[in-house]
Amino acid sequence: VQLVESGGGLVQPGGSLRLSCATSGFTFSSYTMSWYRQAPGKERERVARITSTGGSTNYADSVKGRFTISRDDAKNTVYLEMNSLKPEDTAVYYCTAYRRSMYWGQGTQVTVSS
Repeated sequence: VQLVESGGGLVQPGGSLRLSCATSGFTFSSYTMSWYRQAPGKERERVARITSTGGSTNYADSVKGRFTISRDDAKNTVYLEMNSLKPEDTAVYYCTAYRRSMYWGQGTQVTVSS
């Protein structure tokens, strides 16, 4: 099982980034996919989730209206579109896959700073 995040980097406040998580080794379409983040000194937070059918999404209050999670089952990839970024969005972002077990990626750093 592999989950590989990409797309992180340094962006100015108000900017945008699109994270991708390419997966392999499991039946992607059957799994609920999520994005978590963890900032230094803070607890890990789930920021977005999308069900296996893609019919339901959930967001943390802190990112509602700014972040959008989506999935492409043909590419075994989940995305996180992040707009109107704030310094408090700075964190390592992880994608996860959950059905009976939880799989984690290695994370990608997002830094929002002027």
